[in-house]
Amino acid sequence: MSDLVTLLEVGGPVAALGGGAAYTRAKHPRVYWPTVGLPISTARLLGSYGSVMEACGLTVAPSRLRVLAVKATTRREVRPVPPRRGIIRPTSTGLRLRLRLAPGQEPADVAASAERLRHAWGVHAVYVTTVKPGVVELRLVGFDVLRNVRMPRKATAELLKVPVALREDATPFVRDYRTIPHQLTLGATLSGKSMYLRHLITGLARQPVALVGIDCKRGVELAPFASRLSALATDPDEAAELLPVLIKEMEDRYDLIKARQGIAPGTPDEEITSDIWGLPDSERPVPVVLFVDEVAELFLVATKKDEERRDEMVTQLIRLAQLGRAAGIYLEVCGQRFGAELGKGATMLRAQLTGRVCHRVNDEASAKMALGDIAPEAVFAACAIAPEMPGLAVAGDTSGGWSRIRTPNLSLGAAAAICRDSAHLVPDLSALKPFRPDTPVRPVESSAPAVQPHPVTD
Repeated sequence: MSDLVTLLEVGGPVAALGGGAAYTRAKHPRVYWPTVGLPISTARLLGSYGSVMEACGLTVAPSRLRVLAVKATTRREVRPVPPRRGIIRPTSTGLRLRLRLAPGQEPADVAASAERLRHAWGVHAVYVTTVKPGVVELRLVGFDVLRNVRMPRKATAELLKVPVALREDATPFVRDYRTIPHQLTLGATLSGKSMYLRHLITGLARQPVALVGIDCKRGVELAPFASRLSALATDPDEAAELLPVLIKEMEDRYDLIKARQGIAPGTPDEEITSDIWGLPDSERPVPVVLFVDEVAELFLVATKKDEERRDEMVTQLIRLAQLGRAAGIYLEVCGQRFGAELGKGATMLRAQLTGRVCHRVNDEASAKMALGDIAPEAVFAACAIAPEMPGLAVAGDTSGGWSRIRTPNLSLGAAAAICRDSAHLVPDLSALKPFRPDTPVRPVESSAPAVQPHPVTD
């Protein structure tokens, strides 16, 4: 009986502690990691660093000086030397440490062993980035950060820089229009493309930027943000009228840049510019971001007259994509389907869209159209996105790099409220005033009088 009582006294708390840890790890990984996962992974890393590096083939033969020093001071066996490890820095989602590579090693050697390191140290993933020649940083992620997305607190927006999603290595995915001026975003129905668009619009709504929308779904996607839009076209006919105005605005800005380039003798070099960002603040026009939702609707035609209009609009979009960056006009092209069968100009337009974001799509051809020409291996990652993970996407650019990202949830009402609160930031662009959407005035709720009137009686 006493043995049973002892077993219950000792085993009961241990079982409860283990069960609680397992439940917390499954349901609340952000609580489990700093309390349990971080100490365990740190102990594993410190205790097995040398043996793990040797097993992964990341050690090199010691130098002659080291061999002589070991033989002169001890009788230990001279073992291969692993990369020199820096200070371990814990984070809210994992660990970070830097490695100084040994002579003859390269970052690709460490990256090739990332999966082995993940299993050896009991973490969710290991990512390798190059800090400088000879130094790499290991970012160990303790749990799946894309399952329940929380943006880092340090992810603050700057001018034309919007943190819209979280990468799988727990770093923010920032949409930087100065670096990647134009982007193609694809996604099927309920894939999270609209959520991605909301974060972009609400992030830019707080900045001194002109937002222009072309939404051929009768405005159902962009109309809720009408209070912050400088112009909105809700069908191909209105888009055919709006695009020439943007082309004229771009040409006027080029004239402004050329006027500034009327270089006089003695002009300082820093005052010579080839885009609007080299102009003085008092002369610089406001940046313009054009959102094109359901771009396939601009390509579809039913009659010969529609075909002529389509060709003209596609040509204007290609001109904006080719020349708009220097004039401060940026494109965000979105759609459910994008392929060469849309017609003439589709592949030419795609070639000008440097950034690519592909959510879950209904066919492999769309994923290839978005990512096949920049990162063929990213196509398989995009096709593997499950319907149960809305907001998950594969982001890449023409440099060949790609990563999985996921946008946090943002309700349509909250996004519309942000745009209403930022309505005073709509810039004054006279050319776009005819296309400014009408925003209904919300009625003010009148409160009942504090004193109820009483009829006068004799």
